[in-house]
Amino acid sequence: MAARDVGDALEAAGVAVRAAGDGDEVAGVRPRWVALPESAEEIAAVMRVCAAHDLAAVATGGGTKLHWGAPPDRCDVLVDLCCMNRPPEHAAGDLVVRAQAGVTVEALARALAEGGQELALDVPVPGTTVGGLLATGIAGPRRFRHGTARDLLIGVTVVLADGTIAKSGGKVVKNVAGYDLGKLFTGSYGTLGIIADATFRLHPLPAARAWVTATVERPVTETVEPYVYEGRTLDTTSTDVAASLSAVIPAVTESPLEPSAVEMDWPDAEGPCTVAVLVEGAAAAERAKALCALIGGALSDAQVTEEPPPWWGRLPEPPAPDGPPGPLGEGAGEGDGGEILLEVRNIPSRLAGSFVGPLTAAREAGVRAAVRGSLASHVFHVALPPDTEPRRVAAFTGGLRAHMETDGDGRVVVLAAPQEAARRLDRWGHVGALPLMRRVKERFDPDRRLSPGRFLGGI
Repeated sequence: MAARDVGDALEAAGVAVRAAGDGDEVAGVRPRWVALPESAEEIAAVMRVCAAHDLAAVATGGGTKLHWGAPPDRCDVLVDLCCMNRPPEHAAGDLVVRAQAGVTVEALARALAEGGQELALDVPVPGTTVGGLLATGIAGPRRFRHGTARDLLIGVTVVLADGTIAKSGGKVVKNVAGYDLGKLFTGSYGTLGIIADATFRLHPLPAARAWVTATVERPVTETVEPYVYEGRTLDTTSTDVAASLSAVIPAVTESPLEPSAVEMDWPDAEGPCTVAVLVEGAAAAERAKALCALIGGALSDAQVTEEPPPWWGRLPEPPAPDGPPGPLGEGAGEGDGGEILLEVRNIPSRLAGSFVGPLTAAREAGVRAAVRGSLASHVFHVALPPDTEPRRVAAFTGGLRAHMETDGDGRVVVLAAPQEAARRLDRWGHVGALPLMRRVKERFDPDRRLSPGRFLGGI
């Protein structure tokens, strides 16, 4: 099809369009055109043109996570929502906000702060837009106390593959009509529809915040007497990070002191790690001191600070490669570059396995790994050096799944990996609900026009 035909059709619909360039690639796949709609109606016009000309479309906002997920089977039109960034509709009296998909989370936070309110999410990727936040389902430390975007979403406007505009929910917290539609689209990587705007439930800005930080050395060589807190014995006699954290974290998360988040940063699995606990609201400093006393009995160097540690609320930075290659044979320098990021989820009873698994898998694969994430919500991210040899990435992923998914409780997802490495592994792992998800895709996008192949199972 001639580029002029599509360009003319989009321009006739009143949508700005340009030829795609190198910076518009989606997981390595370059589209032919970039459409720049400014409203839900213009997104609908784009999708009607795509339907008429049998074109596949992928939506983007800030472009910060276009390399996440699998490459699309085809990508003709990149629907760039950067122009959908009008000031949010903030109903402070109702504690709700409606924002277009192209509004960045940082801009939204600034607008809400003027009214003394916030969207209680910590988004770990700077520049993330409202649409990208929902499409990838990403969340940060305070998911433990406030939930994820999926939990705070009360209304959404989406454009379906045939250009139909669908609305779900409303502008008040009590209106939950169609709420499940918003949940369905969250985390779907744009494979069911394009999010045009979203309405969220808000929280007042906390009166105060305080952090408790502590260091866990590895290994702990001496035996420490068991520590007792409110009648609960915390066994600190073990000699590694896993046992130390497994001993103290349940007492912290179940404490009446109500922490908002409990995070861990382990920049190199062979070295020490840092634990940080966030306390918000009334008497935050006093509650933090009480938590400091609790943590300090089991972990070293516990202290209260008014500022978060520099790594707080961000994805892990990969460790630098070090040492000779391991048993796989190829050198670490033979990788093809690019971010290598995995997400690990587990259940509370297997907390230790969430961060011991990456350590064990890294040793077996001959790579170095950085782990960071929530000790309260049991969601962690693992980063490998970007030039890790592809076979080692595959070996690490397989080994990690062997440790995490044996009983069907854990989950390992490869969020980002270079093309050569990605070809050697399954990004998503086993998903029992895949047949149901395929039927949902068939219902919403029978012609596979929206981000085809980007999601699990090739959806």
